Amino acid sequence: VGWVGLGFWGLRGWSRGGATAVDLVGRIAVLASTISKGYGARGADMGPLVTRAHRDRVADYIAAGESAGAAVVLDGRGVRADGPADGFWLGPTILDHVDTDMSVYTDEIFGPVLSVVRVDSYDDALALINANPYGNGTAIFTNDGGAARRFHNEVEVGMVGINVPIPVPMSYYSFGGWKNSLFGDAHAHGADGVRFFTRTKAVTTRWLDPSHGGLNLGFPQNK
Repeated sequence: VGWVGLGFWGLRGWSRGGATAVDLVGRIAVLASTISKGYGARGADMGPLVTRAHRDRVADYIAAGESAGAAVVLDGRGVRADGPADGFWLGPTILDHVDTDMSVYTDEIFGPVLSVVRVDSYDDALALINANPYGNGTAIFTNDGGAARRFHNEVEVGMVGINVPIPVPMSYYSFGGWKNSLFGDAHAHGADGVRFFTRTKAVTTRWLDPSHGGLNLGFPQNK
């Protein structure tokens, strides 16, 4: 299970058509359906989207995925929320059987949409992630230490989680990915962030006893 771009959710499920995928998607759908929508001050888990235009844009992506052949397991369009009727509401949505040429996979939606892409094996899953032009974050869930080590060595992504759902580090770690997920040559946080916001000054001093007399510039010499 991995993700290569930053969206609301970044799961990529595998086991094409297998019982594992069916069970995983079913469990996620049950959990996602329990997420309460409304005002955070009233204890809701998820609020509205930022603007009507963005809500409509996310809904258009869902429709595009459905038209392209993805299965809508959980549909957040038309959701009823604990808030004003004219709020920009769109609930958790799960699209299964997504292909890599669909816009719901190639574009960052920035909405509560989970796209599940199924593959047949670990090697296919690794190839799927590494073929993506972005390489921000990815995660694997396993009880196999060898598989975890192999994954973190072979995956071409800047942030890797092992049994961690979203590998977004704390501020003292660098935040950012590889490939087209990184702009410039420094990350946003951690040591790179400190260096980015720091103007360094190199000062070299040498103090001689005043009694030495004469002129001594102290230039180093190769001997």
